Amino acid sequence: MEQLREKYEKFKAWQVRPHEVKKMTAEKHVCATCQTEFHGNFCPRCGQKAVIGRYSFKSAFLLFLDVWGLGNRGMFRTIRDLLLRPGYMIRDYLSGMQMAYFPPFKMFFLSIALLVLVQSGLNIRMENVISQSKEVITQNLDETSSNLDKMADNMSEAAPPDTIQINEKKLAIEKGEDGNSIKVNGKYFGLKFAETLQKFFRWITDNQTASQFLLLLVLSAPMYLLFRHNKKIPDIHYSEFFVSMVYITNLMTLISIVGDFFSPGNVLMSIVAGAASIVPLKQLYGYSYIKTFFKVALSFVLLFLMAILLAGIFAALAFLYVLYIL
Repeated sequence: MEQLREKYEKFKAWQVRPHEVKKMTAEKHVCATCQTEFHGNFCPRCGQKAVIGRYSFKSAFLLFLDVWGLGNRGMFRTIRDLLLRPGYMIRDYLSGMQMAYFPPFKMFFLSIALLVLVQSGLNIRMENVISQSKEVITQNLDETSSNLDKMADNMSEAAPPDTIQINEKKLAIEKGEDGNSIKVNGKYFGLKFAETLQKFFRWITDNQTASQFLLLLVLSAPMYLLFRHNKKIPDIHYSEFFVSMVYITNLMTLISIVGDFFSPGNVLMSIVAGAASIVPLKQLYGYSYIKTFFKVALSFVLLFLMAILLAGIFAALAFLYVLYIL
């Protein structure tokens, strides 16, 4: 137990320690490209590395990644630190160590693209989770649309039109001639709400990068209000907070990639990815795990209340519009 405790203490000390760059050697080098003599790790004239060495599988793999813009800016270091010391890594980046880590927005788009590939069938079971999700959404919305059609069919065209009272006015209501609408006081209103919802959910499924980014924009606003007065970065700006949220989203995406690769469609991995966001927030802003959890939960409550408020405003505007046209 003592050895485990010592290793854990060393691990915690490593987590807090900022990224350290290796010191330049005093050895003189001759550039293999331009023959310039220099001290350090790179040639000051052409940028050639001081030590090249012979090609290996590792160097060939890094060159392959460099074609796609992944072989530089500490991609592997960023993944390691996001998994093992996420909050401290993000604080290092915000404090100015930007060349040591992979850019957050570039990593965001690349990780979402990789997640889409894994969910599209590039996993151990070769299952297309995205297609399965589309089928479930389509089936549920088709059932909703069918129920609405049945409600419209129940309004008999042969029977006298029913009446509703709005603003002390009795208005005639009957089924429309096309079967997909109702006629109120001579005005037609569509009943195909499910089709609009179907298009909306299909857009979210087909555009995960855009939908994730929009969700991040919406969620970061209430979270910033709750985390801006913190112990570690008391004067944090919203732009800095948003960058930290992008990195936290990258951490969640990495966990989802691993989970969907070995167990596609497993809801448990999504829960684990969401719970993992508590760790970097705790490390970055200095709150306890319990307080951090309640702040995140309160952020979702505020977001839900904002959605209800907006829905109420739109409903009121729609009601006023109906009164106006009637």
